[in-house]
Amino acid sequence: MKIRIAIVDDQNLFRQTLAMLLAGIPDFELVAESANGPDLLKALLLLEDLPDILLMDMNMPGMDGLELNKIIREKYPEIKVIVLSVHAQGTLIAKLIQSGASAYLVKNCDREELMLAIKSTFSTGYYMNKQTLIALQENNKISSKSHHFSTLPINLTERELEVLKLICDQYASAEIAEKLFLSTRTVEGHRNHLLTKTESRNTAGLVLFAIRHQLITLI
Repeated sequence: MKIRIAIVDDQNLFRQTLAMLLAGIPDFELVAESANGPDLLKALLLLEDLPDILLMDMNMPGMDGLELNKIIREKYPEIKVIVLSVHAQGTLIAKLIQSGASAYLVKNCDREELMLAIKSTFSTGYYMNKQTLIALQENNKISSKSHHFSTLPINLTERELEVLKLICDQYASAEIAEKLFLSTRTVEGHRNHLLTKTESRNTAGLVLFAIRHQLITLI
């Protein structure tokens, strides 16, 4: 099964080069290519099958990445958003992930990392490199000065904590099932319970929860 991908970026050369790169990879299928948010939303309405992944620029005229990401999360929660931006500020990275984006990459990342981010996001629901993890942990340190996050506000079972920690290590459900001697369906059940209990929008939100409450140290 191919990973269906859409691109939205107002820089024509970058967008076209990225489209050519993806077209040369057998595992990927480019299903939409737009220069701005409104055009992308129109394109999505015409698609019979939605993309699995949206590669989204941060700064675009008329509708920036934050606004578009919010709309995608509300209307098409099944689409996983990977932000591609020239900006590397930690506060912006943390804000996008907290808003429901599944991954954040700077545009000078190499081809191999982009491929890894797409495949990891498709299989696990998110991808976080060292830069993103640092941004999230630094943002958590700032927030913790006025809030005490170390005490869990909810009760998690021992098994749920085990699954959560493996999710944070970027294992897919099938891999977690193998490690814990469970069925994939059972792991997915634990994951759904975690999403409900933590009120997380997606798998990346579970990682945010774990960092915020100091359940894991990722870097």
